[in-house]
Amino acid sequence: MNGLFVLALLQTVAPDSGEQRLRNIRQLTFDGQNAEAYFSASGRQLIFQRQEADSGCDQQFVINVDGTGLRRVSSGRGRTTCGYFFGGDRQIFYASTEHTGAACPPRADYSLGYVWALYDYDIYAADSSGASPRRLMASPRYDAEGTLSPDGKNIVFTSLRDGDLEIYTMRVDGSNLRRLTHTLGYDGGPFFSPDGKQIVYRAWHPATARDSSDYLDLLGRNLVRPGRMEIWIMTPMAAISAR
Repeated sequence: MNGLFVLALLQTVAPDSGEQRLRNIRQLTFDGQNAEAYFSASGRQLIFQRQEADSGCDQQFVINVDGTGLRRVSSGRGRTTCGYFFGGDRQIFYASTEHTGAACPPRADYSLGYVWALYDYDIYAADSSGASPRRLMASPRYDAEGTLSPDGKNIVFTSLRDGDLEIYTMRVDGSNLRRLTHTLGYDGGPFFSPDGKQIVYRAWHPATARDSSDYLDLLGRNLVRPGRMEIWIMTPMAAISAR
């Protein structure tokens, strides 16, 4: 989408005709392509991915909730996605392909239908200003879609490291990696519940041999087709214990 919207104190954008559930809508960005925004713990800032008009690749930006202070916090190399604050808003993490080079990786091949590209992302952490970036893992293939546990100790994320799109947790320093899902198919977009006891995520598991073959063929091309997703909930400790 081309604009990033959040609720604010003063109404500056009228709701669409017939809208009954949103009010006091304020537009914070007015150019480029902006998406996947997440609040800081303080509620005073947002981190999001942004593709500026003169750039072909998404980078991580931070903005104040009043629309001021827009600044890039990733290196400008490669492609990034899925930023998040942690460490009392003093640090951020996000997924990036910069270890593969400065160039922007190619877009997905839409001749195969609507597919998502599974770039060789790894998860990086940095100071909230973007300084001192460090790679939390060095895993081949896709590691992204990370979010933070309520206690600030763990990141839950999606990875292709074992040959399928599964959900994992790790400490915010990259240690104590644990795999939580084991069913063939896409498991992704995970978030902890507010009490940290459950994880909600989206999933699609092929039900036929043909579906499985199509899914695995796309994975071999580092693609996934996100057309049929359902919402799932799991208790992470039960999933870990069952391994």
